[in-house]
Amino acid sequence: MKYNNKKLFIEKIDLNKIAIKFKTPSYCYSHSKLKENIFKFKKSFKSFNPLICFAVKSNTNVNIIREIKKFGLGADVVSIGELMLALKAGIKPNKIVFSGVGKTSLEISYAIEKKILLINAESLSEIKEINRIAKSKKKIVSVGIRLNPNTDAKTLKQISTGKKENKFGVNTNTFHKIVDYCKNSNNINLKCLSVHIGSQILDYKPYEKMLKAVSQILNKTNHKFEFIDLGGGMGIKYSGENKKLNYKKYNTAILKFLRKHKVKIIFEPGRSIIGDTGTLISKVIYIKDSGSKKFIILDAAMNDLMRPALYGAFHKTLPVTKSKKISKKTYEFVGPICESTDRFVTLKNFQVLKEKDLIAICDVGAYGMSLSSNYNLRPKPIELLIKGSKIKVIRKRQKHKDII
Repeated sequence: MKYNNKKLFIEKIDLNKIAIKFKTPSYCYSHSKLKENIFKFKKSFKSFNPLICFAVKSNTNVNIIREIKKFGLGADVVSIGELMLALKAGIKPNKIVFSGVGKTSLEISYAIEKKILLINAESLSEIKEINRIAKSKKKIVSVGIRLNPNTDAKTLKQISTGKKENKFGVNTNTFHKIVDYCKNSNNINLKCLSVHIGSQILDYKPYEKMLKAVSQILNKTNHKFEFIDLGGGMGIKYSGENKKLNYKKYNTAILKFLRKHKVKIIFEPGRSIIGDTGTLISKVIYIKDSGSKKFIILDAAMNDLMRPALYGAFHKTLPVTKSKKISKKTYEFVGPICESTDRFVTLKNFQVLKEKDLIAICDVGAYGMSLSSNYNLRPKPIELLIKGSKIKVIRKRQKHKDII
């Protein structure tokens, strides 16, 4: 995104024109940014050529997944719906891993039938259920075990997944029990050790600690794993205060690990691929002066973008048309939903806004639309893919008649 003659552009498209033609709120994704992110990720880890499985939970638009598939990526899914979506987008089953703590018998059965690469199990009970279903189908199923390495990712507690108090993965004692169980099964092929310690990680050191924990358990386990799935969680720069994750140092740590353990690495990035490709365009409905600050009431709401209400997450917010006049009062950007948590950001020294002006909420490509809802019976926004000077509708705006 950049300003051109005081107007904000995504690639070669003026956001004002998008608002006029497609109305607001509207989700817009930059194809060139998506391509840039994928190429950067591949280049950062080309020394060991990992299998990159995009975390579908971060963005569930089938057209986005199709674009990602064109760059050779697989998929990390956490439900039967996401698995169906990945297959519909054309991702080959041998590039799909199925994660998650609560896979139902139906989901496990479907994954087995589709012959996906791995089912990453997260409990002994789940392994037993996989074995039962595989035995009934007379099939051998490739599985992974998700280890909880008790590693603090130094991120928000709501998106931490690698500490012992989190629900994900198994501890070392259970891990060894599962390895022994799999050895005695004729229907399970234990191929992978999986870990994932959290999301929006900006420091490589928790990854180093995670790799040490994995290395230690491999040294104590008399089993040859084909894959080590390192999950994802790589953060992006939401604000000027955020530092970028040092991929070079993470790559060095993995190479050190691979000198001891001859395995194929799997990654499950989501946010780092799609997060900064997305922008939510919204219109100012009303401006309400409360004395100490002004409420900027938008036509976008927490049902459209849940992250600020759910995590207190920050998203850079920009005027679509620039001016030099700065407001003397603090602006609080809020939505029309009947909840006090329906607020996006509070900003000082923002340019003066008028009713019907447009604003752009940035970096919403990950966990934006995928966390959206119809709360207050609000239809979901339109989604647009921008490629140079072309705009493609990749999901139509919902209508009230569709949800009533």
